[in-house]
Amino acid sequence: MAPADQQPQPSATTPLLSIRNIAKSFGKTSVLRDISLDVAAGEFLTILGESGSGKTTLLRIIAGFESADFGEVWMAGERLDTMPPYKRRVNTVFQHYALFPHLTVFENVAYGLQIAGRAKSEIEQRVTEALARVKMSSFAAARPANISGGQQQRVALARALINQPKLLLLDEPLSALDANLRRQMQIELKSMQREVGISFVFVTHDQDEAMVMSDRIALLRMGQLEQVATPREIYRYPATAYAAQFIGHTNLLRAEVKSGLARSHSLSWSTSLPDGPALFSLRPEDIRPASGAASAVSFRGRVKQRVFHGATELLQVESGDLLLTIRIAGKEQTAGELQLEFFTQDAVLVRESAVRT
Repeated sequence: MAPADQQPQPSATTPLLSIRNIAKSFGKTSVLRDISLDVAAGEFLTILGESGSGKTTLLRIIAGFESADFGEVWMAGERLDTMPPYKRRVNTVFQHYALFPHLTVFENVAYGLQIAGRAKSEIEQRVTEALARVKMSSFAAARPANISGGQQQRVALARALINQPKLLLLDEPLSALDANLRRQMQIELKSMQREVGISFVFVTHDQDEAMVMSDRIALLRMGQLEQVATPREIYRYPATAYAAQFIGHTNLLRAEVKSGLARSHSLSWSTSLPDGPALFSLRPEDIRPASGAASAVSFRGRVKQRVFHGATELLQVESGDLLLTIRIAGKEQTAGELQLEFFTQDAVLVRESAVRT
């Protein structure tokens, strides 16, 4: 049996990071409320939320730049929130990369090792390896002002990874990049995370970014977790109306269930739900031109507006007093009255919200 003062070591099934009942307020404003969340070893977890949701505050508590009012943070069997930031095996990449402008790329990456008093030969080897990993070897002698935003991000990543953290925190590091470079860096960052095998906790307000990069998404709203799930699960099976609307487009159908039939305005479909009010999420791509399938819910609608999205178009369709959003292939020619359908299993039951106000 281990001594009483020795913390148990994590097993293969123990999460690398465990956030337990974290709460934080600034004055009278509650920023985080009872947040509990685990991050597995090697996982890419995204904390997603709109401005003011508390996502950056949670990241800063993990890093040690803020202290929680209540709760604990554990990592690899050790209590993390009682340690000063410099003792935590955690590194952070910020939105503004904070590279030293007077140092070369090589010197920026080497800085942490030099401060730690590492041998010159070790520094040389580790910096060379780190720059090769982020494909910046040929820019070792350049200064930050002479490289692009995407290249600066890679240097910031190399600087963070060279100290061999167990966990890397990233606070919206792609937000300053243009759209094309941002998409490219999303793929590269995910690939790099897989290569180095380190857990990433990534903060963003961008739903598409979260969907592309994450193993799981933790959706925050007003300081509370709305849903934690894989990108596919949170999109196909949102737990709440807020999750359904925040992740992509959806149609929220408020229905009344009676005797096995759900009615929402002019639409009705069979259900096994008990009698009473119910709320459903129906994705735009799940409404399609009618094929005559016997099991489908069929209805007529009139196209009111079209929004071109390249390969697809979003249509606003009026059916009685109900306005629906429909996604179709951009090459389809649709106008006027349409016969449409959806399948009952695509209307997903959701709750109003997980947030208590």
